[in-house]
Amino acid sequence: MNPQAKLISSMSLLLGTTITISSNHWMMAWTGLEINTLAILPLISKSHHPRAIEASTKYFLTQATASTLLLFSSTTNAWFTGQWDITQLTHPTSCTLLTIAISMKLGLVPFHFWFPEVLQGSSLMTSLLLATIMKFPPTTLLFMTSSSLNPTLMSTLAIASAALGGWMGLNQTQIRKTLAFSSISHLGWMAIILIYYPKLTLLTFYIYSLTTAAIFFTLNNINTLKLSTMMTAWTKTPSLTAMLMLILLSLAGLPPLTGFLPKWMIIQELTKQELTTMATIITLLSLLGLFFYLRLAYCATITLPPNSTNYMKQWQINKPINMLTTTLTTLSIMLLPLSPMILSIP
Repeated sequence: MNPQAKLISSMSLLLGTTITISSNHWMMAWTGLEINTLAILPLISKSHHPRAIEASTKYFLTQATASTLLLFSSTTNAWFTGQWDITQLTHPTSCTLLTIAISMKLGLVPFHFWFPEVLQGSSLMTSLLLATIMKFPPTTLLFMTSSSLNPTLMSTLAIASAALGGWMGLNQTQIRKTLAFSSISHLGWMAIILIYYPKLTLLTFYIYSLTTAAIFFTLNNINTLKLSTMMTAWTKTPSLTAMLMLILLSLAGLPPLTGFLPKWMIIQELTKQELTTMATIITLLSLLGLFFYLRLAYCATITLPPNSTNYMKQWQINKPINMLTTTLTTLSIMLLPLSPMILSIP
């Protein structure tokens, strides 16, 4: 891809995200989301592979539909209330339409159909953008309108996302698809607490983005896209592969790693709100995700490569590990001791 085109796309991505998260008017938020969509499309389709073109087409059609619903929701609210302010979303129909639009943009169940296919058709670094940065503006809009949303609808979407994300990830052999269903499952955890403690939703998103970024950078470094090639990673970079196992377990939410912190706080808050049944259900559903995280960790660190392979043998190259990968890996594993300080934030 042309460096100038890549620079323009990256700057447009940053501009669109900034406009959406800093705006107070629905039209400006919609404009930022549209800039984001147009900026990421060249990055998805830059390889000119048929699967990449298919992924960019699916992404464009889904995001265009979601943006139309978002605009229709805000226009309906303005028609009935005379308010274009994001925090003044009070009309019930507008709230429902907004929830559907943002769910489609994020990939919440039942609007998740596009997300695994788009990630599978993108490169690792573009998949990282789609799984983290591209989800930040819609999450911000949900955060700003959290007081107006329907608790029953959000809880239903959350439980369905946690269930389907864990269930569909069990039978995947492509790592990008597995991480896509992992993202859907984590979105369920973010959505279930949104009504009751919105700041906790943002904290969960930040820690999820940090851990996912560490995994994608590590996979990019060891050049791994599927389980069969992950089995050879230990012979090439044993120390980095051992860290990958810890990051995967952190993403699964096992103590004493960083990923345990948001799940612990969400369960605690749901219990305070006397939603013990809901907390129990989503905790049990997270065990589905734990299975495929353990399978990824098992393939990366314990399984030896087979003698006869049906893929091209990769040479062992001592590539230097950059500082960003090291920092993200450390933070995604060792942030849990900071939890008393985070819990004290009002």
